[in-house]
Amino acid sequence: MSPALPERPAVLALGRPRLLAGLDRAARLDRSAHLSVHGSLPQHTEAQLTALAEAVALRGRGGAGFPFARKLRAVGQAARRRGARPAVVVNGCEGDPSSRKDAVLLARAPHLVLDGALLTAAALGAGSVVVGVTRAAAEASVREALAERGLADRRARSVRARVVRLPERLVSGESSALLRAADGGLPLPPGRPDRAARAGRGGAPPQRAKAETFAQLALAARLGAEGYAATGAPGEPGTLLLTVSGAVPEPQVVEVPGGVPLAYVLKVCGAAPALQGVLTGGCHGAWLDTATAARARVSHGGLADRGGALGVGAVLALPADTCPLGETVRAAHWLAAQSAGQCGPCRSGVPALAGALADVVAGAGQGALERVREAAGAVRGRGACGHPDGAARFVLSALSAFTDDLAAHVLNGGCGRPAAGVLPLPSGAGAEATADGGGPRRVERLAVDWTLCEGHGLCAGLLPQLVRIGPDGYPSLADAGVPDHLRGRAQRAVRRCPALALRLDKERLGRER
Repeated sequence: MSPALPERPAVLALGRPRLLAGLDRAARLDRSAHLSVHGSLPQHTEAQLTALAEAVALRGRGGAGFPFARKLRAVGQAARRRGARPAVVVNGCEGDPSSRKDAVLLARAPHLVLDGALLTAAALGAGSVVVGVTRAAAEASVREALAERGLADRRARSVRARVVRLPERLVSGESSALLRAADGGLPLPPGRPDRAARAGRGGAPPQRAKAETFAQLALAARLGAEGYAATGAPGEPGTLLLTVSGAVPEPQVVEVPGGVPLAYVLKVCGAAPALQGVLTGGCHGAWLDTATAARARVSHGGLADRGGALGVGAVLALPADTCPLGETVRAAHWLAAQSAGQCGPCRSGVPALAGALADVVAGAGQGALERVREAAGAVRGRGACGHPDGAARFVLSALSAFTDDLAAHVLNGGCGRPAAGVLPLPSGAGAEATADGGGPRRVERLAVDWTLCEGHGLCAGLLPQLVRIGPDGYPSLADAGVPDHLRGRAQRAVRRCPALALRLDKERLGRER
């Protein structure tokens, strides 16, 4: 079982570090050390900052990769049209368990992120800067950095700067969830396409971006467009931060030049020589088979050309001794549990997608595979936020990347390998529950006493994610175990079985790896 990624993983730069400069000598750069490493920050007008962001082709370093200059221009125009001071919102909420890059920046180099945010605020005439975080170390570091700048005293500043702590959930990374939390609301997406979220806090349009994006802007302001583009890929200059985990000696946050071969990154990070695939972009990203990953380059375009995704900058190397579809099922159940529950595709569609994939892994055949594709099609493009689309992309990419494994499950009932738990999901995620102290893992599975079952079908209606009615009229059970978010429903199905034929069995799965 792969443990959750550490709060502060090791850092590594391939080439001369920029974002990670100075972190080889200090655990955290305070204000004085930051200025010693990076120097003073030149100020820019809105027009100058927009031109700079365009010249370096700065894109968001989250999921969509939206051009920063286009957003900056739109916010400035909207603020002038409405006569309102905009807000600058730093999204440091990493809900994806495979990513730690923004957490590392905020915990160890917070002033670089604040440089970019305050530079943007000054250019736009913003009235507030909000930094959203999910982890304690990041929150403490940012609060300390604000105090070091004299921004902790409301009487001593023209721009109000504050930190907002959100729960560690995948949907906390949605910018609309951060905006609602900053306004005192629930830290959840609004449940529908929300024009108010685009209008920003208190009616002022927000300039929103990930922590790394603001840090990149601060570097570009110091280096200038030509200096910034001295490294990187054509059309995507500069460096990128990646979180590399899985079949490597230790998880690392790595700074790489844009366009570097993915195979080289994995080699430098010590990835195992025998891999069967690479997950790019995190749990809303896409799987690549080993041959495709060997040809991919690390950039938005380079990964997209191979069917991958830069996403949250996460790269996970999958070892050869685990079932890739079983790993995907674990993550799909976790994604289902991360739903905000505020729109149908997320509340019902993502769990149905996870359940259908669990059926495939359990050997339910071609019909189960078709249900996976149908479930993915039913949620794509219909959610109130990007969560259903990301879940569908993740699952469908596994079907494309692991065709031999898929054939073994569909045609032969399985591939013969267990799911080792390589993806760094939170404890209790997916279909597994771990005993205290790293002892034997236990998993609950549904079971049927066939001497009692009368084929009422009530269990399928109560728990469609794990139970299907087979062609003979009797229930067919998924073999992936009962994930935490479905345990209550499973217990209800057991209690309500008219024939008392359904039960939950606990099994030991051996010791932690």
